[in-house]
Amino acid sequence: MPRPLRWLARVLTVVLALALVLAGVVAWIVRESFPQLEGSLTLPGLSAKVDVYRDASGIPHIYADTTEDLFIAQGYVHAQDRFWEMDFRRHVTSGRLSELFGPATIEQDKAIRTMGWRKVAEQELPELKEETRRHLDSYAKGVNAWMKANVNASDRSLEYSVLKLTNSGYQPEPWTSADSVAWLKAMAWDLRSNLETEIDRALAATKLPPDRVAQLFPDYPFDRHTPIVGQGTVSQGRFDQDGEPDLTAARPSSSGPAGAAESLTRAAETLSKVPNLMSVEDRDGIGSNSWVVSGRHTTTGKPILANDPHLSAQMPSVWYQTGLHCRAKSASCSYDVTGYSFSGVPGVIIGHNDRVAWGFTNLGPDVADLFMEKVEGDTYLYRNEVRKLDKRSETIKVAGGEPVVLEVRSTVHGPLVGEVMDIEPSQGANAVALQWTALTPGSSADAIFAMNQAQNWEEFRVAASQFDVPAQNLIYADVDGRIGYQAPGRIPVRLKGDGTAPVPGWSGEYDWKPEPIPFEQLPTLADPAAGVIVTANNAVVDPSRYAPLLTKDWSYGYRSQRIAERLEQVLGQGKISPEQMSEIQMDSVNTFAPVLTPHLMKVALAGPAVDARARLEGWDGTQTLDSKPAAFFNGVWRHLLKLTFDDDLPEPARATGGDRWYEVVRALLERPDDAFWDDTATDQVETRDDILRQAMADAAAEVGERTWGETHTLTLTNQTFGTSGIAPVEWLFNRGPFGVPGGKDAVNANGWNVQKGYEVTSVASMRMVVDLADLDNSRWINLTGNSGHAFHDNYWDQASLWTEGRTLPMLSDPASIRKATTHTLQLLPGS
Repeated sequence: MPRPLRWLARVLTVVLALALVLAGVVAWIVRESFPQLEGSLTLPGLSAKVDVYRDASGIPHIYADTTEDLFIAQGYVHAQDRFWEMDFRRHVTSGRLSELFGPATIEQDKAIRTMGWRKVAEQELPELKEETRRHLDSYAKGVNAWMKANVNASDRSLEYSVLKLTNSGYQPEPWTSADSVAWLKAMAWDLRSNLETEIDRALAATKLPPDRVAQLFPDYPFDRHTPIVGQGTVSQGRFDQDGEPDLTAARPSSSGPAGAAESLTRAAETLSKVPNLMSVEDRDGIGSNSWVVSGRHTTTGKPILANDPHLSAQMPSVWYQTGLHCRAKSASCSYDVTGYSFSGVPGVIIGHNDRVAWGFTNLGPDVADLFMEKVEGDTYLYRNEVRKLDKRSETIKVAGGEPVVLEVRSTVHGPLVGEVMDIEPSQGANAVALQWTALTPGSSADAIFAMNQAQNWEEFRVAASQFDVPAQNLIYADVDGRIGYQAPGRIPVRLKGDGTAPVPGWSGEYDWKPEPIPFEQLPTLADPAAGVIVTANNAVVDPSRYAPLLTKDWSYGYRSQRIAERLEQVLGQGKISPEQMSEIQMDSVNTFAPVLTPHLMKVALAGPAVDARARLEGWDGTQTLDSKPAAFFNGVWRHLLKLTFDDDLPEPARATGGDRWYEVVRALLERPDDAFWDDTATDQVETRDDILRQAMADAAAEVGERTWGETHTLTLTNQTFGTSGIAPVEWLFNRGPFGVPGGKDAVNANGWNVQKGYEVTSVASMRMVVDLADLDNSRWINLTGNSGHAFHDNYWDQASLWTEGRTLPMLSDPASIRKATTHTLQLLPGS
């Protein structure tokens, strides 16, 4: 062997030996933190034995005799599998990330402290029902019992061992009820409505005249895409399915102060620092699907309900699957619920109990406004009066550094969100205040437990009335055959304006009225004649038939219309089965392809783009893993948007590719000489066909011969160490990449951002199909797996099934659960 090769072999041998030693150390640390799943252990606070049955997917079903024991056990089990995630989440929601990660997260902490999520949660807690507070306290007891039994970093999870390398002194504090409630603020933030769109409008207006800005925010296509509630009106202050509209008040109109671009830019930068724990930064096009079909149209004879919320692609999944069961239901122990929970929060968020099932999609009402303020020193102008700013001081502890003191200043509208970034303010309208419904104490925690226990439509609506933030489209079905829809939420009523753009705060004329829209006036629908209800973030109701205003910024209905069409196709041939409902969830068709493709086919081309375009001939729009036409078409879409709009818009307001841009481009395609087609960076004047030609050339060069699965990839990225920039650390926690089908506004909505590339940013975070004729015939899947422990068998065992559109049995019958059980743990009372 030549000397250089012998030297290289020795080096590789040493490296391999070190790698094996490191792998052995990591394996030992990892195994140390795996939870006990078998046998028995003592859990202080229990009044009687609790059984925890887990199946091969690590999904626990908890059986207890009392409600208190049930939630103590849920807290313990959540902590077993996901305590790092829970601890991280509470540091986010309280603006304390820098206690974990040092100076790198100070700006995130400043943004959260400015809004004051934790303070609102602490104010909310004493206003909740006594029963809710008991459940939260019981849950905290279970978490803290686990913490007391696992005091070393290696006992808790691999993340704590990694954290010790840079922050050896950190020790998590006991869990509190406020930690759970604060997470609901994060959920509300991630599912907020049109705040970014409001900023985008304002920023676009700094470069474009009003008529061109209006082109970028078209009206909802009610003539082509059906709203959720297609019947009924508001009459005499109530939503009446048979009444006439009471629309005597003038429709609100968009308005806002001129200028103030610097203040808005500061505000946008601040808000961009808020961590998105569930959704993604480019929210345009992110959404969810849910629909329900009446039993008279199903093969089972009872309703079937489907739901798949679209959230960020993260590791572990935002959801934790579980079952919570009282061994004998009674007034003192009334839970028998199976579904998706949040680690850190007791109860089930989406799922079914023994009688009813429910699902969520984001309603998207306008619940947040930006108010431009005139601030001078410690005062601001309001209704011709000079008022003192409210001020509070926040101290941010920083691992490895000195504490940072933040002064938060607020007007009557809310905190000044632009002051975090330390940019010198401009004159005039020099500050931006955020008013948001979730910054007022609410009752969403009450709603969770009420939904879990609801036994019929009437009880479910009572529960929904308590779900104030985030406002969601709630779909419903029960074992008696009823189906329904309810829009809940605290939705403001404005004195003036429509919430689509920042408004002057100093005049007071755009203020919110003291009371939101009454629950009795919010859209609802029970047992519609069609026997089908579809929600996919589309418009809830035609505003010509409903007042006051919910929002103008819906998703544009491409997914909902595709779902409705698929249902119509199936029902036109007979009745629908649970399996067919699952198939629709995996529908990958790009519904804009039939609009754009004919225009692409007419453009004169040369070079490699000719052969690439030929792939579109006969293509049916499906975006499957093996599809080369899908890869090329999406490449064209990416470059079309960048070529058309990047030169006209500030970077934060540029196109990301959601269905709003479908509507924008749909109109532009009929105006080949529109000014948007012209590239202002060149001397010549481009037209539509010039841009389409260049987009196809760029796509052919970028995508080449790749399939959509080779182009459109998903990396499951750990929220904390997954983006550390240290390859070995990222290897420990991340999984992938792997190809996924679908697209941003397909029903199978695996979204991507045209500004960044084809990598997946948002996904169907879970899929569920509930059969009300036989709840054990229901199916579900999680994006990753139930465990938060890297290298555990259940860390990402569901990901391949999720990609392929397969699901697991969603068992809830005690006999079925016992039959599927692979691990049994008994939790025993004791000290």
